[in-house]
Amino acid sequence: MDYMQLPLSGLEAPLNEMEQMIQDNVHHFALNVMRPAGVELDRLSADEAVAPGSPLWKVLEKANELGLSMTAMAELPPLDRVKLFAIASEELAWGDAGLAGSILVNHFPVIYSMLAGNMEMVHYCEGKLGCWGITESEHGSDMLDANAAVASPAGSYGRPSCVARIVGDKIIVNGQKAAWISGAVTAEVCALYCHLEEGGKTRPGVALIVPLDLPGVSRGKPLDKIGFRGMNQGELYFDNVEVPMANLLAGPDTYQDFVYRTLCEANPHVAATSVGIARAAFEHALEYAHHRKQGGVAIIQHTGMRLRLFEMFRKVEAARALTRRVMAFNTTAPRPSLLASAAAKVTATQAAFEVASEAVQIFGGNGVTREYPVEKLFRDARSSMIADGLNEILGMKGGSDLINPDWL
Repeated sequence: MDYMQLPLSGLEAPLNEMEQMIQDNVHHFALNVMRPAGVELDRLSADEAVAPGSPLWKVLEKANELGLSMTAMAELPPLDRVKLFAIASEELAWGDAGLAGSILVNHFPVIYSMLAGNMEMVHYCEGKLGCWGITESEHGSDMLDANAAVASPAGSYGRPSCVARIVGDKIIVNGQKAAWISGAVTAEVCALYCHLEEGGKTRPGVALIVPLDLPGVSRGKPLDKIGFRGMNQGELYFDNVEVPMANLLAGPDTYQDFVYRTLCEANPHVAATSVGIARAAFEHALEYAHHRKQGGVAIIQHTGMRLRLFEMFRKVEAARALTRRVMAFNTTAPRPSLLASAAAKVTATQAAFEVASEAVQIFGGNGVTREYPVEKLFRDARSSMIADGLNEILGMKGGSDLINPDWL
């Protein structure tokens, strides 16, 4: 027998001491805290999942003990920083993808403030529960397309649902953001992306940090959905909310580029969590194949089953390799590549969906019951193909970066 036990990161090069410590700590947290809480949250209603006493709050509290501070990580060399982030994100999602999203989205206001170079907002947001508000009910994917790269020439965007006006030293926000804002129900601060209104006309746009305890801010009910049930998502409403100009991350002159850079940052985060989902599904299927007997032997003894498990392994490793390669490229390149980040997100989420689907099939009838873990992984994997932008939209936007005007 040539069996070899691979480390948690599979075919990655050996981790250094700090990387190994982070992986071990987060893996222990994912196994012992997140997995039990994730199962419980998955069976609660959306309202119950965010209510006082919900397991969510214990997970968020204990997550702070992991020491995954964005400001501390920002002091590391870029390649070291993104490697640690990829390791931690994968392990968190291996534990529970919804709870991983709840933990990671809390850092988004800090990350996007860093991206904007607004250190005042970095320090203000650090340690607070956060969310990222960009999508709108009538303009979901359009909001990711500030430069209209995928817009139809015959189409009309229409009036946005959320707009801001600059009045003196204040930014006045009115309208609403859609129910897909991750962490909206629990967040203390929001990295808000919306259109700017000037002279009765709107255009993209502004990005700003909005404290969610300001007068005029209200929230909708948490969304009930098939996957990522440990991560609350809900609407945010703004009624003449006054935000200081100091909270501005990007104005209309830099907004398109800031959205581009935001997507370059966000997409690999979804990719890394999707690798965690895929890995969890593969590991469950691999173990089950050793214990489940059909035809008189453990099903892994059938050559067809070994081929299916090999294909699952291959997809996990390919998704991880591309995700980490893109994160390394984008953090060191003079300008990050949306083509690359979209490729990582689409590849990893598609791999997670295919691997989780195959895991359900390997479990057979058991796979579609809630007694076993793979049906939940399948639901989470399916949701990942929509999270932070439909794969199709991201593919079209990324593909637009392949257009060489000198060849046209």
